[in-house]
Amino acid sequence: MNSKNDVWLKTSGVSGILAPIIAFTLISLAIVSCPQFSWTEDALSDLGVQEGVTAILFNSGLMIAGILALIFAMGLFMFLSENALGRISALILALAALALIAVGIFPESVKPTHYYVSVAFFVLLLLSMLFMGAAFLRVSRMKVGLFAFLTVAVATVVWIIQFLRPFVSGVAIPEIISALSASMWSIALGFRMLKHASHPNKRHVYLFIL
Repeated sequence: MNSKNDVWLKTSGVSGILAPIIAFTLISLAIVSCPQFSWTEDALSDLGVQEGVTAILFNSGLMIAGILALIFAMGLFMFLSENALGRISALILALAALALIAVGIFPESVKPTHYYVSVAFFVLLLLSMLFMGAAFLRVSRMKVGLFAFLTVAVATVVWIIQFLRPFVSGVAIPEIISALSASMWSIALGFRMLKHASHPNKRHVYLFIL
């Protein structure tokens, strides 16, 4: 891998780490700025239609995180150039990133577009993690692969429970649990990319998963 690829790989890895950090930071600030927000009765997207700074913080947080996630996905595609399942995962992640950007652009008041892009984001994100877990298992990285599947399981189960036996009237809690699960995956993979880019004796782009 040449120096330009190393720089791009590091940039992508940092983007994967920063995307959830920035998203959660701005979402948290939006929540703080909105005293009427309820974790049990509202959806996170309700923050995107509030007056004043709340909507700006929330929507900009999603768009910035989406752009960073897109950069992350592009780096993953290059990084996993010799792993078909990994490339599929990266492509699906890129679509999820575009959906996240769209959630910020089309707030809850823009119906039904907001609903479609919101559902697309969560579904595509889970599919991306699923394919990534399979990519790791394919090269016998059991712990990393199982970690990816565990994050998918947590994010999926909480939504199944919510739909079958709702434990809250809103969906903010299932949304945040799903997002946190995906964030752990993104941050862990981002650090792996940084470690690989800094390694002096790299022979193949895809060795970070070995």
